[in-house]
This record gives sequence, structure tokens and C-alpha cells, in this order.
Amino acid sequence: METVLAFIIIFGALVFFHELGHFLFAKRAGILVREFAIGMGPKILAITRGETLYTIRLLPIGGYVRMAGEEMDAIHLQAGHRIGLLLDEQGQAKKIILNQKHVYPDILFLEVEQADLEKDLFIKGYDEDEQLMNIKVARNAVVEENGRETILAPYDRTFDAKNLPNRFMTIFAGPFFNFILAFFIFTAIGMMQGVPTFEPVISEVTEDSPAEQAGMQDGDLVTEIEGQSISTWDELVESVQGSAGTALDFQVERGGEPLSFTITPELSDQTAEEVGVIGVLYQSPVEKDFFGSFAYGAEQTVFWFKEIFRLLGMLVTGQFTIDALSGPVGIYKTTEEVAQYGIFTLMSWAGMLSINLGIMNLLPLPALDGGRLMFFVVEALRGKPVDKQKEGMVHFVGIMLLMLLMIVVTWNDIQRFFF
Repeated sequence: METVLAFIIIFGALVFFHELGHFLFAKRAGILVREFAIGMGPKILAITRGETLYTIRLLPIGGYVRMAGEEMDAIHLQAGHRIGLLLDEQGQAKKIILNQKHVYPDILFLEVEQADLEKDLFIKGYDEDEQLMNIKVARNAVVEENGRETILAPYDRTFDAKNLPNRFMTIFAGPFFNFILAFFIFTAIGMMQGVPTFEPVISEVTEDSPAEQAGMQDGDLVTEIEGQSISTWDELVESVQGSAGTALDFQVERGGEPLSFTITPELSDQTAEEVGVIGVLYQSPVEKDFFGSFAYGAEQTVFWFKEIFRLLGMLVTGQFTIDALSGPVGIYKTTEEVAQYGIFTLMSWAGMLSINLGIMNLLPLPALDGGRLMFFVVEALRGKPVDKQKEGMVHFVGIMLLMLLMIVVTWNDIQRFFF
């Protein structure tokens, strides 16, 4: 149950922040957002606030922000349609009823002659007395069809009506917010757990090792090796690994007292490479540092960003196979294992997943955010947008291929973890 809760919280946070990026920048651009959804499939919970429907859906495989104009949701009234109108005090249509299921007083029936619900916002038609009427439509009018209400979206409030920079940032903001979430997670770890100082302090001296034989003890702080100042653990490791079989002079501090040791690193039998070891273990000391926590959050975000890109490059060059990929099942099982090592390890795992989600969505593949951004780049280069039907077909093919990939990866996960 703890694993289930951890998975739901982590997944929910990743999807929420991703979609929050799209949502905030869409709102900033003046785009009408019809729905903010966490999950896919049937609705579990739905709340309407203002002009947006906020939903939690059954299947935890993603989420979406549905913006006006993205899914051909424009409403067209054809000549001959019989509709009902409710007018406001200014005589503008505030509600358009396409199929009357409710009884409204003072409803005006029209047989449509001509209408524009996108730009000019008017409906021209004949009333029951055969008089031709021209009714202005309010910008915030509601269209009711079969009992379902939809807020009218004037063209200037649709996604396609916005300029290229606004559309680009609305899509880019999703992955970008995943990077921001990772930064906040790593910063929170630094504040709660402390920031690693990376000082070259010996956490443990292993038995019968060159370090123990020379007299080194747990807690010793290495300050110099062969006269070279040592300030980080990485510098200590670099000095030792390249000196197998060579006696080294160590200067250390123990309880504030300076001590000297001569230690000869021996060849490691744990790696294929010939590296020297002296038999000490390391666990970085930590310190509480409010401002340092932000630097630590940034460092960890950059580190994992580079690491995931490195692994992605290995996949592209064939050093990894598709069997190395994991889907929701693999992520769930890994979350189960990571949770055993405590809350801070689990938080680090969530930060890494957030960066991974951001990078994957930025890949220039159809149906992903990166694929849409690629079309925006093409639009900027050619000076006009790509034909919507052609772009839609590319994204449709991309969705089909991604679904196929998800099925293959999920099947590999099931076989790996359960069989």
C-alpha cells in the first residue's frame, strides 16, 4: 500500500506540474482552457471553476490541458438549423440551445440564415413570425447541446490564433515545469537532509586494507597527498586511482591534530580497469545551508539532465536495446525498491523521473511536445504554418507508434518482474 501511495503521489506530481506549465502559459496568452485533466479515460472527479473543467481520470498514464481550437471544437451553425436563444439585458445571445432538453422561459427561436460564432459573433435568422433578426452573440456565451454546456470560444481565444512565440511557450512550458519541479525537489532535499560538503573525510576503513595497515582511522580528514592540497573526495580518488603500486604521503587531521601516513594503493579487483585503492569508504558529510540548498538543487538538476541525455545517446547508438527501457510497470517496481531506502532517496528518484519526463517530451517525435515544437520551428523558417491536416496525420501516426512502443515496453516489464 505504501508503494501504491508513493507511486500515485510521484506520478500525480509529475503530471500535475507538466500540465500546470501548459495551463499557466495558455492562460497568460489568453487562450481558453476547456479542461485540465490528470489521468486519462473515464472521469473520477470533476470540478468546474470559471471557464475550466478540472478532472481526475481513471487511468494513471498521463494527463492533458484541452485548449480551445486544438481539437476542432469550433461550433458551426448551418443555414436551416432551428435553435433557441436566451438573451441578456443588452439583447445579446448569452446561451445558444441546439437541442432543447430543458424548458426556458422567454426563449427566442430562430431558423438560422447565417451565423459566425468565431470572429464576428452574430446569428442572423427568422423568428416564429418570419421576421429576419440579427442577434449579436456575447463573447462568453454558452452553447447547450443535449444538456451539455460548452463555453463559446471566439477565434482570438483559440490556440491557433495566438502568435508563434505564445504558442511555442505554451507547449514548451510543460517540459520546462518538469525541470522546475526537479529543482524544487532537490532543493528541498538539501534543506531537510543537508547539503553534501564533499569533504575528503574517511567514513570507514576496511579491514586488512593498505589504509588500515598504515594506521588510518574512521573520521580522518585528508588534507594533502604528495604535497598537493586535497579539498574534495573526488580529488582524493583521482590521486589514489592513478597511483597503484606507488607509495603516497598522506597528510590528515584527526581531532584537530595533524598526522602523516605513507600508503601504497593496491590494484582494485572490483573493476576491469587498473585503478588503485587504499581500502576506505566514503559518505559525504552534510551541513545545513539555506542558500546552499538552492545551489545543490541546481547542481543536481543539471547533473541528472546531462546523465539522462548521455543514456539517451547510448540508446540511440545501440549501446542499449529496447529491453533496457521501462514503462509504468517498471517505474512502479523501481519505486517499490527505492522506497525501502527512505524518503530522501524516494524524493531523489522523483526528481530524476521529472527530468526524464521533461527530456522525453522535448524529443522531436510526433505527438510529443517536442514534435509540436518542431512544427513551430518549421513554421518560423518557412514563414507560414504547416497544413493542419498534414500535421494532424503526422501526429496520429506518432501516437500509434508510441502506443505500440508502450505495449512492447510494458510487456517486457511484466516478463522481467513477474516471470
